Amino acid sequence: MLWIQALWFGAGLAALVVGASSLVRGASKLALSLGLSPLVVGLTIVAFGTSAPEMAVSTGAVLNGQGDIAIGNVVGSNIFNVLFILGASALIVPLVVHIQLIRQEIPIMLGASLLLLALALDGSITMWEGGLLLALLVAYTAFLVIQSRKETAAAAAEFNEEITPAGPGAWDAHWAAQAGLIVAGLVLLVFGSDWLVGASVAFAKAFGVSDLVIGLTIVAAGTSMPEVATSLTAAIKGERDIAVGNVVGSNTFNILGCVGLSGLVAGTSGLGLAPSLLNFDIWVMLAVALACLPVFLTGREIARWEGAVFLGYYVAYVAYLVLAAQQHAALQAFSSAMLGFVVPITIITLVVVWLRQPK
Repeated sequence: MLWIQALWFGAGLAALVVGASSLVRGASKLALSLGLSPLVVGLTIVAFGTSAPEMAVSTGAVLNGQGDIAIGNVVGSNIFNVLFILGASALIVPLVVHIQLIRQEIPIMLGASLLLLALALDGSITMWEGGLLLALLVAYTAFLVIQSRKETAAAAAEFNEEITPAGPGAWDAHWAAQAGLIVAGLVLLVFGSDWLVGASVAFAKAFGVSDLVIGLTIVAAGTSMPEVATSLTAAIKGERDIAVGNVVGSNTFNILGCVGLSGLVAGTSGLGLAPSLLNFDIWVMLAVALACLPVFLTGREIARWEGAVFLGYYVAYVAYLVLAAQQHAALQAFSSAMLGFVVPITIITLVVVWLRQPK
């Protein structure tokens, strides 16, 4: 019955969120105990931990023979992260965009998106291509760690405040407790991903839509819950650079880490990609990444109205997927309105706002 699958989906989502939190806490405390700085821990363990659900679900989907969910989860999560999370965060408070994000992190995210598109054009991600993506993730992480040594005292102080070692006498001060948190987190991620993927496949069959659509929407939003919590909390607390940086870093990790590991797990057969993904969804992901540049450059902040535009486009994207899945009669009119009116008006508005910025 469908309500039972809904319970399994909820249980899987809860297990993923709790598992990611447990993994991040245990690994962070252990790393601090071993002498790593809070800044390095924040750039690596915490950043990777928020994307652990995407990696667990994509890998589990490949092992279960649901490749469309694996790649749809990554593409859908990247679209959700920018349009929904940044949009919702900007509605809470206009988001200041650090100049390093514009000069470095956004181009890296764009480069990763373009690389994924190039690798996907032949219809699959091979084992060797997956290995290449993972190797680039290792290089990117090493680059961040090396670069962190040149960070300002203010940046280091921000991480020192957010990431603190366990106090003397605390229950998680001992390495055994920290290792236990890591193991518990990994176990929850494994089981949670299995429950979530199984329930998602059942939903797809019940509603008559493809695994890909479910992966692009429900699964993508579900596995992005750690990013939602992190960015919205950061926005509420006024840590607006963390709110933006978390999304950009997560998108890069999703492509290099999640797709890379999924390609390796798929083995010599490779990770097959649905034609609709190649013809539409990956291009939407790339367009969303490109949209960050003009939006971020308009005063180096995401204003509330820009956040509302992001949210509106996410609603439109999901609406298109639903209409297309049902082959609804309104699909053609909806597509014409978006491409012929809404998108051009948005582009013109962004250009005008950018040109009117003081030089």
